[in-house]
Amino acid sequence: MINWIDLQTTPQVEEIVERSRKIPCILFKHSTRCSISTVAKYRLEGDWDLPNEAAELYFLDLIAHRDVSNYIAEKFQVYHESPQVLVIRDGECVLDVSHLDITVPELRECLQEPA
Repeated sequence: MINWIDLQTTPQVEEIVERSRKIPCILFKHSTRCSISTVAKYRLEGDWDLPNEAAELYFLDLIAHRDVSNYIAEKFQVYHESPQVLVIRDGECVLDVSHLDITVPELRECLQEPA
């Protein structure tokens, strides 16, 4: 089960950058108006089998908080998409996937310690 942390403000993004120096942070940008986003969220939650200590998971309702979504795109130099998952490690975006490319196996591989 995923224990989402609500992401609602740009200062939280800066806190995530700092937090990612201790534990990888996953940002899920979700559009409540998009059926593909709903499917991606459902698949992610249904397939999630990683331990809680593998990463902190943040949930952004980008319809309600578009300013935060725009800030994330600028901060990590990624193109805004929805749905979208970013993995933040050591203050940097190390993975950016969207739509149905969002999968637990992809995240698991990314969360493995870098060689």
